[in-house]
Amino acid sequence: MEHLRLEKYRWDAENCCGCKGCIWVDPVYVRGKAWAVRCPSLLRFRFDSYSALGRLKLAVGLMDGEIQLTDTALDIIYKCNLCGACDVGCKRNLDLEPLLALEALRILAVEQGTGPPRALTQIAENIAATGNRYGIDPRGRSEWIPQSEKAKAEAPVAFFAGCNISYKNPALAECAISLLDALDVAYCLFPEESCCGHPFTVAGMAHSAIDVAKTNIAKLAQTGATTILTICAECYKTWKVDYPKLLGKGTSEMGYEVMHIVELLWQLLRHGDFMARRPLRLRVAYHDPCNLGRLSEAWVHWSGTRGPCGITKPPKYYRRGDKGIYQEPRMLISMISGIDLKEFPRARENALCCGAGGGVLEAYPDFGMFTARQRLQEAAAMGVEAIVSACPYCRDMLSSAARVSNPSIKVYDIVELMSASLLDKELPS
Repeated sequence: MEHLRLEKYRWDAENCCGCKGCIWVDPVYVRGKAWAVRCPSLLRFRFDSYSALGRLKLAVGLMDGEIQLTDTALDIIYKCNLCGACDVGCKRNLDLEPLLALEALRILAVEQGTGPPRALTQIAENIAATGNRYGIDPRGRSEWIPQSEKAKAEAPVAFFAGCNISYKNPALAECAISLLDALDVAYCLFPEESCCGHPFTVAGMAHSAIDVAKTNIAKLAQTGATTILTICAECYKTWKVDYPKLLGKGTSEMGYEVMHIVELLWQLLRHGDFMARRPLRLRVAYHDPCNLGRLSEAWVHWSGTRGPCGITKPPKYYRRGDKGIYQEPRMLISMISGIDLKEFPRARENALCCGAGGGVLEAYPDFGMFTARQRLQEAAAMGVEAIVSACPYCRDMLSSAARVSNPSIKVYDIVELMSASLLDKELPS
């Protein structure tokens, strides 16, 4: 586990020059002062300590023994969405790894017995007791499965629903399964499904995250499936990026492929063989989930040394956030007759987090709601009627904010739109 420890990122922390590229949307893409900040915690707390540059200076102090993990330090470390916006910004100018350092700060906090916050500890206890983050009786996990589902005992594709879909948004699973059935996809259900382990990763509980990764990978192998299919962006990123990262491998070495349903649907629908049954007359904006966008690039493990000016041997591959899943959801939405698709001022790798990421939803709900309201204000300024995303946590967070601050804006998951248009289902009111 040495590749996950903070000392591994000393060079990155020490060489932060404070340019604030981690905070601002790049001038090439910025569309006005109101939408120029992409770091949620800096936007909320307005102090550099609550940004990547401040946290990297904190990391140096901790490694040098000049700072201790006080309550204030822990507040700074965990009031962060781990959304990757700082990482994308930093790599526009410097090849530093701020996000990996921020994750390593949490691992250090756990190892020293000071982290994570109690809310994240409770989630870990829930997973240990029930196999899901909510602590709900696991016997109800598969109740979402519709009677008409065509799942096979064995298939090349294993459908992994995730905790949120199974317990909080089963209607999204039903939409997805209906689409798979209509398109004659051969799939099986993931056996004895439990949490993907994402909450352990964001809490800094690396040992527990590794244990879950090994267990789930072994279960997948038992199915004979070579592809894991998700609706949830968190599950997608966990299987594709976090599992190999935790195990010191690359995504290409894992022996399985990870697909989000938007990737599969676009593969099946892009040639126009299956036409939409009815138009949906809506003006919408697509919200890029952090875990499906800038954080979803394949993981490439690197082990080597640094020379003068930080030159790596062997050369290191840097994930810059531009190879995430951006085009597929937009193409799917655009193929629906009647849809008027608009772009957020902060979009793709510059998108503002919905507010739920990094454990913030559970540990600091007021902070999460603040960020979601910022996104709603952005949508309202565009004059859209609905926000569409491809992650149940984004859907929940933005829906909660909309109910409070702007009820006229609806929030949908992309499978709800596709099901309504292709299968003539009703959109949620």
